[in-house]
Amino acid sequence: MPSDDRPRRARTVVPQFDVVAVGASAGGVEALHAVASALPADFPVPVLVVQHMDPRHKSMLAALLARRCKLRVKQAVNDERIEFGTIYIAQPAMHLIVRGDRLALTDTKLVHFSRPSIDLLLESVADTYGDRAIGVILSGSGVDGATGIRAIKSKGGTTLIQDPASAAHAGMPQAARATGCVDITLPLEEIGPALVNLVVPDSGDDE
Repeated sequence: MPSDDRPRRARTVVPQFDVVAVGASAGGVEALHAVASALPADFPVPVLVVQHMDPRHKSMLAALLARRCKLRVKQAVNDERIEFGTIYIAQPAMHLIVRGDRLALTDTKLVHFSRPSIDLLLESVADTYGDRAIGVILSGSGVDGATGIRAIKSKGGTTLIQDPASAAHAGMPQAARATGCVDITLPLEEIGPALVNLVVPDSGDDE
C-alpha cells in the first residue's frame, strides 16, 4: 500500500497520478528537454529526474531545462518537501529517493556503476506512491532503470519508455522493455503529451 504521508496538495485539477519519475543517461539531456518542454505550466504533479552525469562537475541541467520549460525546475535538496508543478533534478554523485512526502539525498554505494541510480529512485517512488506512480525511461546505455520499472509495475503503477528506435542510446529502454513490465512505448516527441493525457485525461477538453 502507498505511504499515508505521500505529498498532499490543494488544487482544482484532480490528477489520475501523483508523481512522474524519469530516468535518463547517455543522450538523455536532449530527451529530457523534449519531454519537459511539452509539460504545461499547470502540470499538477511533481516530476523527479535522475540523469546520469559526471560527478566531477557541477550540474547545469536544472538551469538548462528551466530555459525551455514552463514548470519550475530545480536541483533536489535533501529533506525538502515535494511540491507539485516542480521538476526535481538529482544532484551529481548523490542518490535521489523519496521518503514519505520529502526527498532524500544519499551517498551510499554505486548501483550499476552509477550514483545517482535510476533504480533506487523508481523503487522508492513505487514504495511511496504505489499505483499512483508513473515511471519513465529515456535514452541511455546500460541497464539502470529496468529493476525500477519492474518495481513500479509490481505496485500497480504505469510504465513508459522511449522507443529504442528514437533513442540516441537504446540500451536502457531496451533493458526496461526486456522486463515485460512496460505499458507504453513511444517515440520521444510523443512522451510529454502522453504524460499530460495520463495525469489529466480530460486536459484537452477545455479548449
